Amino acid sequence: MGAVLVTGTSSGMGMFAAVEFARRGAKVVATLRNPDKAEALRELASGAGVAVDVRALDVTDAEQSRQVVADVVADYGGIDVLLNNAGQGMVGTAEELSMEQIAAQIEVNYYGPVSLTKLVLPHMRAAGRGRILTITSVGGAVGQPFADAYCGAKFAVEGFMQSLAVVAERFGVWVSVVEPAAVASSFVENAVRPPERGPYAELLGHYLSRTAGAFAAAQTAESAGAAIVDAATADSYRFRWQTSQAAQQFVGVSLADVDGARVLGFTRGWIA
Repeated sequence: MGAVLVTGTSSGMGMFAAVEFARRGAKVVATLRNPDKAEALRELASGAGVAVDVRALDVTDAEQSRQVVADVVADYGGIDVLLNNAGQGMVGTAEELSMEQIAAQIEVNYYGPVSLTKLVLPHMRAAGRGRILTITSVGGAVGQPFADAYCGAKFAVEGFMQSLAVVAERFGVWVSVVEPAAVASSFVENAVRPPERGPYAELLGHYLSRTAGAFAAAQTAESAGAAIVDAATADSYRFRWQTSQAAQQFVGVSLADVDGARVLGFTRGWIA
């Protein structure tokens, strides 16, 4: 395995995936928005007996993204795997969200991975090989209450990657999405959310209670990270991967839902 570029590695499954790539012999460039928050990543790598190349990258900064890709290609001779992991959650239904908040979700969860994918594609196409994996979510297949902006961005990036996949494949580049369900991490704590009052307060309370229950039984970030690396290093190509059986069952509700009734029947109970 050659050079791997991973975004969003300050914590959670992105951090574990970066270290697992290195443990399996890859040269890992682990990026995060604030390098001052790399201590946990460095400690995990040190404990595993591996080294990772830590670099700053805000995926919403187009110029910084361009420079990081150019530097990694210059330093390592190319990029064999791009793992688009950086993302942000948001809780809130349409009426509660400003257009600025919705745009911010698109910037991080859609434009960020799209920009990096565009930047690495010329190098992978010229090399005749490469793998691009984007961490979406079960929320990229199942629209969920109070996740309007988040699921909207994740649906969008899945559509982009699925459209690109068959074209990139002709040049030896495998484009895939990885859909975790609940993963034990700081993701929920970091999610932007509205004040818990107003006309949606009661419904939001039900949703948050249900979500707390789901995360109480969440997959570990370490397990999810290992599943991501398994997908990235698989011998056979798949467009869609899940990190657990629970995630596979969850997205299956939507992917077989030709009229939309199954998903709505499934999610209505979350706010009841």
